[in-house]
Amino acid sequence: MSDFLLEVLVQELPYKFIPDAQKQLKNAFEKLFEEYGIEYGKLDVQATPRRLAVMIFDLTDKQKDIAKEAKGPILNIALEKNGTYTPAALGFAKKNNVSEKDLYQKDNYIWAKIEIKGKSTKEILSENIENIIFKLQGPHFMRWGNHDEKFSRPIENIVALYNNEILPLKVLDKISTNKTLGHRFSQNKNVTITNAKTYIDDLRKANVIVNIEERKNTIVQSATNCAAQINTVINFENLDDLLEEVTYITEYPIPVLCDFDKKYLEIPDIVSTTVMSKHQRYFPLWQKDGKLSNHFITMANFVGSDEESMNNIKAGNQRVVSARLEDGIFFYKEDTKTPLENKIEALKGMTFQKGLGTLFDKTQRIIKLSEEITSQLKIDNKDILRAAKLCKADLSTQLVFEFTELQGFIGENYALKSGEKENIALAIKEHYFPLSAYSETPSKIEGQVISIADKIDTICALFISTQGKMKKKRPTGSNDPLGARRAAIGILRTVITNDLKLNLKTLIDNSLEMLSKEFNIPLEKETQGEVYEFILNRLYIMYEKEFSQNILKASAISNPLENLDKFLSRAKFLKEEIQKENFKKLAEAANRVLKITKDSNITQINEKLFVLNEENALYLAIQKQNASKENIKEYTQNLEELITPINNFFDKVLVMDKDEKIKNNRIALLNKLKEKFSKVCDFQYL
Repeated sequence: MSDFLLEVLVQELPYKFIPDAQKQLKNAFEKLFEEYGIEYGKLDVQATPRRLAVMIFDLTDKQKDIAKEAKGPILNIALEKNGTYTPAALGFAKKNNVSEKDLYQKDNYIWAKIEIKGKSTKEILSENIENIIFKLQGPHFMRWGNHDEKFSRPIENIVALYNNEILPLKVLDKISTNKTLGHRFSQNKNVTITNAKTYIDDLRKANVIVNIEERKNTIVQSATNCAAQINTVINFENLDDLLEEVTYITEYPIPVLCDFDKKYLEIPDIVSTTVMSKHQRYFPLWQKDGKLSNHFITMANFVGSDEESMNNIKAGNQRVVSARLEDGIFFYKEDTKTPLENKIEALKGMTFQKGLGTLFDKTQRIIKLSEEITSQLKIDNKDILRAAKLCKADLSTQLVFEFTELQGFIGENYALKSGEKENIALAIKEHYFPLSAYSETPSKIEGQVISIADKIDTICALFISTQGKMKKKRPTGSNDPLGARRAAIGILRTVITNDLKLNLKTLIDNSLEMLSKEFNIPLEKETQGEVYEFILNRLYIMYEKEFSQNILKASAISNPLENLDKFLSRAKFLKEEIQKENFKKLAEAANRVLKITKDSNITQINEKLFVLNEENALYLAIQKQNASKENIKEYTQNLEELITPINNFFDKVLVMDKDEKIKNNRIALLNKLKEKFSKVCDFQYL
């Protein structure tokens, strides 16, 4: 058994590409070994901003030899009349690298036993590694130097070791070696790698922490200890993205404690923490009482701890953050000179979407849709409509213009400073929720209502403005204008999570009509259905792990957007019932009925036209069905009583009788059944 190491040394990679490159490399090597039938123990892919490393342990040294029979031409084609082989048979032998004497006859065909010698693992790796490297995909790949191949960054060196030996490789103009570079500031810049087992330790001595989890733990532990020195803490649970980014942009992270002037604590914490964590990649520090501290930690990708270097790092970061916070405090003071309500007027000069008016126009539509939602929910709408009026006002502030990701958060702060109620201020912030597909939904009814109204308006505006030839501008796999997919999921999750009894279909219809009239855009016939389908596709994706697609489609006996609660209840019911023998028999009976009545709408039944007892028996059994369709379980159990009469009917009765009246009467009887079945589900999917 052997070990293998591949290290691709590059100039600093974009951090978002690194985890994706890891997955691609892992999948590529797994696929390679599966294709060639090579066994291995462990495949480990690690990365830093400057290197991608693949370590494979306990590799078999070669493919297994393969012996198999190959089938050739049929005998009347393979043999001449005198018994000699035809060119077809000889061609078959040549193709499979066997001699004429190795051919034999069996089952009226020519056959050959073929032995395929397995390649060595070294040979397979040598032949495929360059191809694997250049099949990596990512954004902004470019050609470097005079090479035609594209890669994220220029390749500087290749290490390839099979056990302790260099595996000969050439990637572009780089020849594989057992030497690599350590950290840029390390005293041990030139590193000789012994083998895959020693690789991580060899580089650690050169101040490179190759293992991603080790690097992440180093950041958490060292930053935590550093914060504790001044009696502060870091809320890592809210900094997952930052922690991942810092992990991927450092090879040897060390914490540097910095601070800023306390005057900047006057601005909302969300501004300061956004500047630090999102813009500058700093870890904000909090006092034990929960208040934001005027200290922060930056993780330097640095080796050494001499006082001058550390002071330079500290001074540079403090200078940068102070400049950003100075902007923040200036904008904050300017914005808060007037109440939030006064900023609504400025929305008239801010475009929402080309051809669809301003943000002021959008606000008015949100108010109208919010009013309709409160009417459906039969709740007091005073505070909701006040919040709807103010929900976009902060978009005209200087602070949100500078820090766009703070929309809503700044609105909440400014609303409170303007004397608005807490629930109204909270709704202004939360109407943007969920901020990602699966983050929290609005916590209070005010935010829930406005969030739904805002997102329905956005989706409908997108679809009505991209009708006809403009359809290509709608969401695709790689393109999501106006965040429409996230908005659809947000609507669905807000309604379902908070058990809101809403008819979304009606809201969509009214929103489209409102947009059509307001901007004089004729509403094309298909657009309505396209909006339903777009949102329903998100619904089906949300529940694809819980329910099969067949169950979801079978549950949609009416538009699910009319009553999401009823739709999901039906799906849960079908998921349980479909396992039961009686329900399976009912589904079979229902589909027999559906096949015959597919294109028929005859409903008039005449008992006098019944010829056979089975017709009358089925009709009487249908008449006895009186369970309420609101109780789907009881209703379905009653329908199961029809299984025997239905099967008897099909066994004894020819529906397509020569007499047109009798035939139509029998179809009408089955249509009555179809109507009954349609109250349970769409059985054609089961």
